[in-house]
Formats: sequence, structure tokens, C-alpha cells
Amino acid sequence: MSASLALDALTKTFDGADHAAVDAVSFSVAPGECLAILGPSGSGKSTVLRSIAGLDVPSSGRILVDGADVAGLAPERRGMAMVFQRPLLFPHLSVLDNVAFAATVAGQSKREARADATQFLELVQLAGFGSRPVTALSGGQEQRVALARALAARPRVLLLDEPFSALDPELRSDMHALLAAIRAQVAPTVVMVTHDRDEAAIVADRVALLKRGRLLQHDVVERLYTRPVSLDVSRLMGGRIELAGVVRDGVHESAIGRVAAPAGETWADGAGVLVVRQEAVQVAAAGASAPEGFVAVDVVVAERRARGPRAELALALTDQAADAPAGSVDGPRLTAEVPASRPLAIGERATALIPRSACTVVAG
Repeated sequence: MSASLALDALTKTFDGADHAAVDAVSFSVAPGECLAILGPSGSGKSTVLRSIAGLDVPSSGRILVDGADVAGLAPERRGMAMVFQRPLLFPHLSVLDNVAFAATVAGQSKREARADATQFLELVQLAGFGSRPVTALSGGQEQRVALARALAARPRVLLLDEPFSALDPELRSDMHALLAAIRAQVAPTVVMVTHDRDEAAIVADRVALLKRGRLLQHDVVERLYTRPVSLDVSRLMGGRIELAGVVRDGVHESAIGRVAAPAGETWADGAGVLVVRQEAVQVAAAGASAPEGFVAVDVVVAERRARGPRAELALALTDQAADAPAGSVDGPRLTAEVPASRPLAIGERATALIPRSACTVVAG
């Protein structure tokens, strides 16, 4: 159930459109790997998935499965199965017969198809549900049946089109755990579309980040967060700290001072924007000195926003804040997250500690 998948300059332009919905997108997925295609609405992620499945015909480019181009093949001949946001189950069939449907259509006897389907119901933790009508299932159970039905087709590539987005947070978490368990047992190659970066980080080995039909970065999740290749990537991944400045001899100079490139990383001389994840910024008492490998910045708490068990702080640089009223400071700010119980009030002075290893520079 595992195959390699590669897109080679995949392009799709719909009739009458001013620009391509998917513009020369290329990436690869190793056998047994889970790739998340992530992006905002209109980024082209669903068009990429539908093109892989054969539901949309590409304008140009290749879709390679184990090295063979399948772009001209009918969907049923590609060795793929797809799970949609809505389960699309057959209401007149039992749970077991829904899962056995593909095998039955292919000519397998009903008895053999049902026996085969039983193991996939067990795989999605629905053993004993086979005789139930699908109309008696909850939303989460319906999606498990849809997943079992897709797996029963033994696809070379399993395609998931935002399959968990309609579920409540607890059920989504359960489905993420189920997908991990399925991958551990049968190791399918998975391509999943999502608009939720947290979901992508949980389920995927790698992420292809799209915007306006273009591939911005294809990388492991951790690098998308900590080593974005552009401001667009940083912003789409939720980054909030951007410090414009100049790099000279591998050292970035900005409003927070001089920050040298981390070991093993090279920054080109010239204008550049220093970015660092807000989760990496620590907040210490005013006047605290910087430990080895950190940059210390004197700040004033300009804003405080509740984030459940955490609080998000907007930190103005002290030399810009002076005695300005809260919320009126212009210029660069830092952002940090602290426990909600920590008593840091607006107007309080503090020291922001930025780990040099968490910093990178991108073009402005």
C-alpha cells in the first residue's frame, strides 16, 4: 500500500481564469510518508489533490507514481483512494457493505469482500459495527468508515481532503491518533490537504506550503516554523516577529542590536528581515543579563492578550516606549508567550531573551 509520488511542474488553469490555480508545483513524497498540503483558501491545495486523484485534468506537468506518469490515466486506474470532508457513504448499505463496496464491484464474492472488510473495520477501531446502518453513526464514526473503505481498496496512495475539519476538537484529536496508528500498521503513502497548520504539524512528516497556486516551501514541519524561506512562509506559519535590518559579515543589525548567525548557518550581506518564533522568546525581570547564546532586549509590556492557559505579550522596545501610553508605540515589537498566571501587566518593564539559535534572516 505504499508508493512514491512526485509532481513535476504541475500546472492547472481553469477556463476563463486570469491566472493559474496551480502554478508549476513540484514536490515528492516517499513511500509510506505523510505529506500535508497546507495553505489558505484559494491557495490551490485542493486542486493539487484533485489533479493527483484524476478528478481535475492538469494543463501541464507530470504526476509520477513509482516513476510512472499517471496524468493521463482515469481515476480508477491510478491505484488511489480518496476520503473527502464529507464521508459520502451509501445510506442504503450497512457499514460492512460500505467498506466492502470496492471489492464487490471489482468482482470479488460478497462473502470474501465482507471478510476482507472486517479487518479494515478493526483497523479503524469499529469492530462489531459492521451490521449497523450508516445512518445510525456519529460524524466521527462515519469518517472512520470512509477511511476503512478507502484502505480496503489497498491504494498505492491515500488522499485525504480535509477529512477531519467538520469534527469537533476532541474527535479531531482522536482521528489524528487513529491515522498515526494506521500508518504504524500498514504504512500507506498519504497526501492530506488541510488549512490548519497545527493539524499539519501533528499528522505530517513533511508539509508543502502553497499560496496563490505556488509552492512556497516543501520541508519538514520544524523547519517551516524555525527556518522559513520567506516572510510569506513565516506569516502563514503564524510567525509574528519581523525585524528589518541589514546583514554585515554574517551579523544582522536592527532595532534590537546585533545578532550573529547561528552555528552552521550563513546569512548573505545586505538588507534582510530577522524572524524568530514568538514561542522561543523568554521574558525575564527588567535588567536581566543575557545567558550564553541569547540576546537581551529591554522592553515594556505594551499589550497583553489571553490565549487560554497562555498569555501573549506585545513587547515594545524601551527606547521607543519611553512614557508613551499603552498601545500608542510605533516601530518594531517583539511578541512572547507566557503562562496566563504570570503577573506581567501592561506598562511593566522586562527583559526579552532571544535565543540566537532560533533566529534566521529572510528577504524583506
